[in-house]
Amino acid sequence: MFVPEIALDLAPENVGLFDATGGYRSDTPPPFWSFVWPGGLALARFVLDSPSAVLGKTVVDIGAGSGIVAIAAAMAGARRVVAVDTDPAALEACVRNATANRVELATAAAAEPADVVLAGDVFYSPSVVGPVLKLLRATAPVALVGDPGRGFLPERLFEEVAAYDVPVRQLLEDRDVMRTKVWRLTSGASGPC
Repeated sequence: MFVPEIALDLAPENVGLFDATGGYRSDTPPPFWSFVWPGGLALARFVLDSPSAVLGKTVVDIGAGSGIVAIAAAMAGARRVVAVDTDPAALEACVRNATANRVELATAAAAEPADVVLAGDVFYSPSVVGPVLKLLRATAPVALVGDPGRGFLPERLFEEVAAYDVPVRQLLEDRDVMRTKVWRLTSGASGPC
């Protein structure tokens, strides 16, 4: 695994996104939390390799999913970590995975003010760009984003801080590796997206 320091309870390798729910159903959100997405993997790797980014700070992980980024922040010495996700099943997964990794984190359905906000794979469609940027800016003075180049990250508002070749599930991404970057929202990024 790309982040061997962290053990996660995930869907088996041969399971696709909708396999875990018995197929697509509009009334049930897909179990995004049962997979680790490339942006989250890259961000977790960055945080573990650069602990000064979170050491002694309050950290919020937006769209926490499995909790890998929040767990990495706790392992790297963050003072307080809150895993945020709108899916209650994801928050349960974060707690299970944090317990398995012997770290503590809080969970919430909405972000709270922090020193650092982390977000992996959050720029996945054009409709989320504005709301996600607003949330990042409102949550913390420092925002770090892991993004595998899906095409919706407004790069002009960010500066690249790291890049990784992240192994991914071919069932989810139609390839084995994705070049994934970690970006910092620049302080002058207050204009429109």
